[in-house]
Amino acid sequence: MKIAVVGAGYVGLVTATCLAELGNEVVCVDRDHGRVTVLQAGGVPIYEPGLDDWLRRNLDAGRLRFTTQLPAAVQAAELIFIAVGTPPQEDGSADLQHVLAVADQIGRHMNGFKVVINKSTVPVGTADRVSRVLRERLAERGCADTHFAVVSNPEFLKEGAAIDDFMRPDRIVIGLPHGDEGQQARSLLTRLYAPFNRHHERTIWMDAASAELTKYAANAMLATRISFMNDVARLADALGADVDAVRRGIGSDSRIGHSFLYAGTGYGGSCFPKDTRALVHSAAQHGLRMRVVEATEEVNHHQKDLLARRLFDRLGPDLHGRRIGVWGLAFKPNTDDMRDAPSRHIVAALLARGAEVRAHDPVAMAEARRALTADLAAAGRAVALHTPQHGCTRRVPGSLALVDSPQEAVDDADALLVVTEWKCFQNPDWSRTASTMRQPLVLDGRNLYEPGLMDELGIEYHGIGRRGQVRLSGLVRPDDRLVSPV
Repeated sequence: MKIAVVGAGYVGLVTATCLAELGNEVVCVDRDHGRVTVLQAGGVPIYEPGLDDWLRRNLDAGRLRFTTQLPAAVQAAELIFIAVGTPPQEDGSADLQHVLAVADQIGRHMNGFKVVINKSTVPVGTADRVSRVLRERLAERGCADTHFAVVSNPEFLKEGAAIDDFMRPDRIVIGLPHGDEGQQARSLLTRLYAPFNRHHERTIWMDAASAELTKYAANAMLATRISFMNDVARLADALGADVDAVRRGIGSDSRIGHSFLYAGTGYGGSCFPKDTRALVHSAAQHGLRMRVVEATEEVNHHQKDLLARRLFDRLGPDLHGRRIGVWGLAFKPNTDDMRDAPSRHIVAALLARGAEVRAHDPVAMAEARRALTADLAAAGRAVALHTPQHGCTRRVPGSLALVDSPQEAVDDADALLVVTEWKCFQNPDWSRTASTMRQPLVLDGRNLYEPGLMDELGIEYHGIGRRGQVRLSGLVRPDDRLVSPV
């Protein structure tokens, strides 16, 4: 099938590459000339395991092309995927300007029946808005009798496992318009997704509004599970229980399951924060409140600063002269995505208290430099940002060094904060690590390590919701309090 994918960001690249892998003829369009040039040469501007090999293979086979020329791509395609960004606005609503701008261009250039597929995450009613734009542009051209169908086909891709999610989907949600156009779209999409339905039917057909809401509801549910366990972790700390034991206890219930039940420093990334806010905003527009989702956001906001607050409680509020190591900057492993990453909140809090922060991430260093530089500039803080390739002159009130290895981050450090659960952090040489620190103090924001083992190694250890285990090892007295107001 002939397919156009508009948008060469995360969703667009994965969608275009995987559809080409299935034998389709795919053109991916982006207005960023620099990005398109990189892609045409086989480069990948984002980090996603396996995507570079798949992209180059399909480029070489001629099934995948990249261009800045939207008109030709629209006219040649049977199916047109819109996969552009919908960033949050100040009120929490999704900014649809890029989606509607693409719809405008499609309407100006379409030359026959097209199925226009919203792959971007969009609020309920967006399919209707895209349809209105298409009708208006066609009417202006004197082509009001040209038919089309606007379909909602939300993505359910996990960063770090996107190719597997696309090629082995749990479900394919498709929201269709009513009438003959909807049936024609269903026929084409049934053909497109046939390879995924050979063994059992994965496609769930519904109306467009339901499909749009399904995406938001799914992300809100997953975010709620995370915040729920973080709330349980706070209670576990107060009661002397171990949240990891609680997780295993409730996760063994088949009605609950084990996924998304890990306590930690909160969720981040491009989806959960944006989509929960958008869902709350959508409800407010209809005079309703999403009380559970609002609570989910509140817990997550608190959780992102938890490691920093615990460090202040342990070392004092003034961190001048203190060196703090940070392992992990991306919001999750197997990605370089820094959007809404908890590390950004933690680093900012440490620098504001005068700390010398030395941080390492195995993949996200370039993105971290851009994100943290922007954060500090926006906050107006005179903080020096140092990398091995860039000098550092100012150190007021704090300084940040992005270093080349985990060991460099902990050398001569007063504490280590573990923020992202990369595999390379899961079994370090603790004897060496502890011996090079000023004091062996580890605050584990992902509960990667066993408190008893850390005790045996002589390392002062604080996990999330694992104070009961720490008490058993004799590291914390029953009346100790790790959390205090900042």
